[in-house]
Amino acid sequence: MPPLTDLSNVRTSVEVANGLPNAHYVDEAVYQEEKHALLFSQWAGLAVAADVPEPGDAKPIEFLGMPLLLIRDKDGDVRVFQNICRHRGMILVEEPRKIEGAIRCPYHSWCYSTKGKLVSTPHVGGPGHNTHDAIKRNDLGLNEVRSHIWRDVVWINVSGDAPAFEDAMSDVISRWAEFDKPLYHGGPDSAFTLEVNTNWKLAVENYCESYHLPWVHPGLNSYSRLEDHYHIENPGEYSGQGTLVYRQLRDENDATFPDFEEVGAKWNEQAEYIAVYPNVLLGVHRDHAFAIILEPKGCEKTAEHVHLYYAQPGTDEGLRARNAQLWKTVFEEDIFVVEGMQKGRHVPGFDGGRFSPVMDSPTHCFHDWVAGKVMAHRGAAQAAE
Repeated sequence: MPPLTDLSNVRTSVEVANGLPNAHYVDEAVYQEEKHALLFSQWAGLAVAADVPEPGDAKPIEFLGMPLLLIRDKDGDVRVFQNICRHRGMILVEEPRKIEGAIRCPYHSWCYSTKGKLVSTPHVGGPGHNTHDAIKRNDLGLNEVRSHIWRDVVWINVSGDAPAFEDAMSDVISRWAEFDKPLYHGGPDSAFTLEVNTNWKLAVENYCESYHLPWVHPGLNSYSRLEDHYHIENPGEYSGQGTLVYRQLRDENDATFPDFEEVGAKWNEQAEYIAVYPNVLLGVHRDHAFAIILEPKGCEKTAEHVHLYYAQPGTDEGLRARNAQLWKTVFEEDIFVVEGMQKGRHVPGFDGGRFSPVMDSPTHCFHDWVAGKVMAHRGAAQAAE
């Protein structure tokens, strides 16, 4: 069977390359292909650990149609399980809640510990008989999804065969080694979700580059100008942008958020914004950071889950609210762009567009990664036939 799309020209140099074909934004078959090639087989962002702050906290999450359960176990470790009972595949947890004792299946009352161990099988051997030789509890615990926490993001590898997180992400981890310090989520007033009518990749592409700043973010560009920015590119892993002019937010008394300790003088007025492939957008500054988890909800719908973090707990509530509103305004300014590009992908014959060799190379870096992963996935599928 011929490949769904021709990606040969995407993987050429930025000077002559075209962007990804329309089908990669609007076609359901390609969306399903990318689900496996780009999201299930990599370390992808699912949520943040702050979503389950206390032992026993559980949050059901659907990840590309797969029901998962994010839970902090009784010892405080964050885990991700398939949110289904091993008995008949019933959904275990429908709404975020605290697990006081065990996770109980509402269908036949099989129960699991917060670590996923099957601990109770009432009447499994007949009325009043709660065990049966054929039901080996040690073999029927919840299926755990491989996970890792970095910068409070809960990263998962659904396929289970990606390299160890520390190896797969070694370059970006070392790039921000100065920021390897505790992060404190700002709380409910420092988290918000934007529902956007666009393919998730367009949100990545837009975030990668600073080219659009003068026209889409005039307020930001008034002090952090286009010429103050630089590209960040690590082919195959991440790309983004940095600025040499970061202006701290101040309240009416000229107070700012406390800085992360000992991050170095270069960060006094520098900040960086990196898209870690496939779907996590990160930002670091001397006094706060953020993480955006892009949740694909179909070919043409994406939820952007934004979380803001600080160097210390208990920062000023008013300043936190102002900072959240500032970033919300910036990210909302991007919506018309990514939704407009999404509409544009319905024009038959659009060739994927061209890149400015000077200004668009971080975005081309992402396109090249997508094309490479999809082509490798197709090759593996063909070899298996």
